[in-house]
Formats: sequence, structure tokens, C-alpha cells
Amino acid sequence: MSTANFKPVDEQLAYLKKGAAEIIPEPELRAALEKSLKTGTPLRVYLGVDPTAPDLHLGHTVVLRKLKHFQDMGHTAVFLIGDFSAMIGDPTGVSETRPPLTREQVDANAKTYLAQVFKILDPAKTEVRYNSEWLSKLSAEAVVRLCSHYRLARMLEREDFRKRLDEGQPISVHELLYPLLTALDAVELKSDVELGATEQKFNLLVHREIQREYGLPGQAILTMPILVGLDGQRKMSKSLGNYIGITEPPADMFGKIMSIPDDLMWTYYELTTDRTPQQIAALKQEVSSGALHPMDAKMRLAEEIVSGFHGPDPARKAAENFQRVFRDRQAPQEMKEIRFSRIDGGLANSQNVITGSRKWSQVFKYLGEIESTAEAERTIKQGGFELNGQIVNDPTAKLDPARPGVYEIKLGKKKFLRLVVE
Repeated sequence: MSTANFKPVDEQLAYLKKGAAEIIPEPELRAALEKSLKTGTPLRVYLGVDPTAPDLHLGHTVVLRKLKHFQDMGHTAVFLIGDFSAMIGDPTGVSETRPPLTREQVDANAKTYLAQVFKILDPAKTEVRYNSEWLSKLSAEAVVRLCSHYRLARMLEREDFRKRLDEGQPISVHELLYPLLTALDAVELKSDVELGATEQKFNLLVHREIQREYGLPGQAILTMPILVGLDGQRKMSKSLGNYIGITEPPADMFGKIMSIPDDLMWTYYELTTDRTPQQIAALKQEVSSGALHPMDAKMRLAEEIVSGFHGPDPARKAAENFQRVFRDRQAPQEMKEIRFSRIDGGLANSQNVITGSRKWSQVFKYLGEIESTAEAERTIKQGGFELNGQIVNDPTAKLDPARPGVYEIKLGKKKFLRLVVE
């Protein structure tokens, strides 16, 4: 690679620092970038991920996107799948010993990971490695030698371990080995930079130290903050239900992004897009001056994120649908359709039979669109039922099965369906 392919160091550093929580130490990263520019040799930058679950959410992509930024700057992106270390289990953030994953679970998760990861990274420019390549071949002698390079007292300074000791919770020896064994990843990869979330800082520092013990210069470390979830308060997590899955349908992703608090969207611009700090600052200025409505800025964000995972056309359609339904208060162009044929004394299709004249609250319960008739009646009383564009707040209102027609229904804020009586 020629030096012409690299941008000036200050420009690279400004882009790479975007959204970063910490660079340890920044002067070393600058020196590495300067050497790279001078020699025309790209830096080796790696991110290690244990495939402990099959699906990624937007929070997982924050560090992945930073790896992409190094890739954008012409450096070698190494995506390391911790197929061996996943079977040990990373103790980070764990309050008690947990069972390790099986080889079958790890292999299944790793397959889906790569499909999702390559929605962000360029597969043609990404070096994919598995740490079982070297960790599964370690001899007992090599493990003992590795352990001799790190003191137990230092390991027990780790917040997770210290807290568990104080609370009388067990710590297994294999958990103490985790940061040491994954440090061999950095040794084998001969990495110049390692990326990770802020909660991984202890592991990354161990990796840097072990590299030096094995005669390498010692990588720079760049950590990224944890993405706050849809509630605007806690970290994005599936268990908390405040997440955006990157394989969710475009309309669902778009709607979830639009639900975040306005002040949080700037963090999302910083951590989940490729926009430069200057571009984000200009957009922020437009909003603060009144030239751009905050909702329009958030719609741009949502379309940009959805486009990255699903493509521009689905993202545009999701934006148009959101505009139509939530801003223009119209029914979406595409909605769930249920068709019924009239029969003697009611309506029927392959799933349901509605006999006689029924209250709408009962119809919604029959169709499985709402949990109970009582809940449907509450929704109707509160003005949450629209029939062909008109609000119906009478809970005794009925569907007449003798009348053919098309009923466009809005139930609550987000549920739309078209009922066709033939």
C-alpha cells in the first residue's frame, strides 16, 4: 500500500476518535499512524467477539463500526471470533459463575454473527480469524508459562472479581484464565490496536501487557462507550427490552429509532453512523437555530441506520410509511388485511367465524388483535379506535355482518388492519 492511500494523521485521528471513550495511550496511536503513513504499511486493528448469542443489536455494532472506520482509513481490520474463549465465558460484568457454552452452540452463533457483521464491515477487506486456531493447541507447559507473566493480586483488582469476593460469590479458576488466554489473541495477531467496549478495559490492558511480555511493542487500546437503549436511561439490552435488533424489519427498526428521546439522537449519530464530527456539528446547529425540526433530524438518522442494514429502498419506504402514519395521521399504504365472506347469520374465513352483529371490541378479541374485550373497550373509550378515518369512541358500536365493504381500522397508536367483507 502506498502512502497516497492514507489521509494525513490529524485527519485520520479526528475521524477515529469520534465517539471514542478512551485511547490508551493516545500518543502511541498517533505515533503508530505516523509510522504507518511513512512506511505505507497499514496498522493491524482487531476486535475480538465471543459468539455467545445468535443475534446482534445496535449496541453491539458501536465497536464494530469503529473497526470499519479504521478500515475506511486504509488499515487492516481483523475480526476475531472467540470460538474457543466463548466456551470459557468472559467474566466481565458477571455477578456469578455461569456455565460455558458448548461447541455446537458457539459454532451455530458464529455463523449468524458473520452474516450480520458483514452488513458493516467490507468482507473483501476483513481478515476473519478464530482463536481456536492457537488456543485449542496450547500445551499445559504453555499455559503455565502464560500464567507466570501475570500476578494474581493484579487479577483480583478487577472490579467484577473484587465485588464477587466481597459478596462471597464463587470465582472459578477458568475465569481467571480468560483475560490471559485472550491476550494470546493479541500476541498471535501481532495487533497494533485493539478495540473494545469500556467494560472490556481490564481485559484489553492485560492483552497489551502480555504482548510486551512476549516481546511485542504493546498495542494501543481504543474503547467505545455503551449505547443507551430506547428508554434513554439504561444500556441497550435484549433482557431489558430496550434494544433495536439489526435484523428486525425496516419499519420496526425505523419506528424504534424514532422513539428515542430527542437529546439522545446526537449520541446515536456519533456512535451508529459514519458521519464525521463536523457533519454532526453542522446538523446540530441546524436544529438549534430552528432551521431543521428535531423530528426531521431524527428521521434522517433512522433512515441512515436502516439503510445500512437493509438498503436504501426499504429505508426510504420505512421513512415514507412513518411520515404517512405518524406525522400525516393517515393509514399506511401496506397493512394487514383480513378477508371475510358473508354467510347466513355472520361472517367466516379459514380462521374465524363471527356470528350475528358483534361489538367491535369483541371482533378485535376474536381476531387476536387485542388481549381482551375489556382492553378493547378501554381503547375505544379513550379514542384509540378509528374506522375509515373517523374516531369511534362508543364501546357499544357494532360490526354489521350483513353489510359488505372495506373497513380500514386503526387500533391504538401503531396497529392498522384492513377488514374486507365480501
